[in-house]
Amino acid sequence: MTTTTPTRSTGLGRVLIAVYGLLALAATGRSVFQILDDFDQAPVAYALSALAAVVYIVATVALIVPGDTWYRVAWITIGFEFVGVIVVGLLSIFDPVLFPAKTVWSMFGRGYGFVPLVLPVLGMVWLYLRRPRAATSTPASASPGTTSPGTTAA
Repeated sequence: MTTTTPTRSTGLGRVLIAVYGLLALAATGRSVFQILDDFDQAPVAYALSALAAVVYIVATVALIVPGDTWYRVAWITIGFEFVGVIVVGLLSIFDPVLFPAKTVWSMFGRGYGFVPLVLPVLGMVWLYLRRPRAATSTPASASPGTTSPGTTAA
C-alpha cells in the first residue's frame, strides 16, 4: 500500500515556511555574529543560537520539499525545536548563569516576540493536518455491492 502526502506548502503552509525562513536567516546571522564577536563570553548560549539556526534551516527545507521522508524530517526538527524552546526557556529563567547572553530560545523566545514558542506548535498542528494518508485503491472491476470471482457475498 502506498501513501500520499498532501502538499505542505499551500495556504498556512506558505506562511509557516516564510516565518521559518525568516527565523533561519535571523538565527544564522545572530549566531555567526555572536560566535565571531565574543564566543568565549557565552559559549553555551552562542552554540545554542547556532543549533537553533540549523534547526530552522532544516525545518524550512523539510516544509518545502514534498514526500514522506521530508514529512518525517519536518516532524523531527519541529519537535526538537519545541523541546529546545521549552528546555532553554526554563533553564534561562531558573538558572540564568547558564545563559549570560541571550539566545533565540532563551526566555521562550522573548527577544523574537515569543515566535519561537508559538511557531513549533503551529507547525506541528499543520503537519498533523497534512499527514500522509494511505492511498486507497480498489480494482477497477470491483464496485460496491459486487464480489470478486471466487468469493461469495456475505
